Amino acid sequence: MKIASYILPNGQRSYGKVDGDTVTDAGAALKADFPDLRALLAGGAIDRLEAAEGATVALDDLTLLPTIPNPDKIICIGLNYMGHIRETGKDKPAKPSIFTRYPSTLVGHGAAMIRPKVSDTFDFEGEFTVVIGKAGRNIPAARALEHVAGYTCLNDGSIREWQRHTTQFWAGKNFDRSGSMGPWLVTADEIPDPATQKMETRLNGEVVQSTPISDLAFSIPELIEYLSTVTELLPGDVIATGTPSGVGAFREPKLWMKPGDRIEIDISGIGILSNPIEDEA
Repeated sequence: MKIASYILPNGQRSYGKVDGDTVTDAGAALKADFPDLRALLAGGAIDRLEAAEGATVALDDLTLLPTIPNPDKIICIGLNYMGHIRETGKDKPAKPSIFTRYPSTLVGHGAAMIRPKVSDTFDFEGEFTVVIGKAGRNIPAARALEHVAGYTCLNDGSIREWQRHTTQFWAGKNFDRSGSMGPWLVTADEIPDPATQKMETRLNGEVVQSTPISDLAFSIPELIEYLSTVTELLPGDVIATGTPSGVGAFREPKLWMKPGDRIEIDISGIGILSNPIEDEA
């Protein structure tokens, strides 16, 4: 099942089940008990959405929001594809490299990603992304996928020179509306083995990143085990698992996103996250 978060034509926020070009809105059927997708996951009520009846709305009439608009945590993994590690000239890390993003840094599918006034080094990073469905602490890798609600696409838009101001990535990863997430959540039952999927990033239709998810240096179960040792993972938490080789910063000449561009993250089994690029007003 595909589940999207969005704004209805009347301006109300909602979520619903995607079926081709239409969405069955959760609306009155579920929102009294579960006002948003994060609450639905926390309530263990995905099955209720599958069976819920509601108004059918054309997908094109909705404004899509980030898959989880209000996560408790957005955890990002750096240097986690072997191809990307090689292009940086580094060795595989002994432990995962971790940083965080804020919800205000992400827009939904179709919305503009914003290049800030202070930089023209706006880079793309396609990422296969995990959404937690069942809370857990100290989760063993062998049981990790039991805690996954599903998967989505994320563009970890990066302001490179700000990222390099210090050894901490925070500044370059947290400009408002510099990244995106969507277009929807695909439930885990539809992707029983994430490693079999493939991801492709296209800038203005040209392929700039292409990788099998199996190239991850730390697998999704390993990441969940490591992260849950530090903090309790909660329903709706987002784990962006890293980007493959091909980012603009390691190309010659450099390849930066600019106003008028369109960037697409296409992951098999999930769909396409597409965003235009605009300058900060």
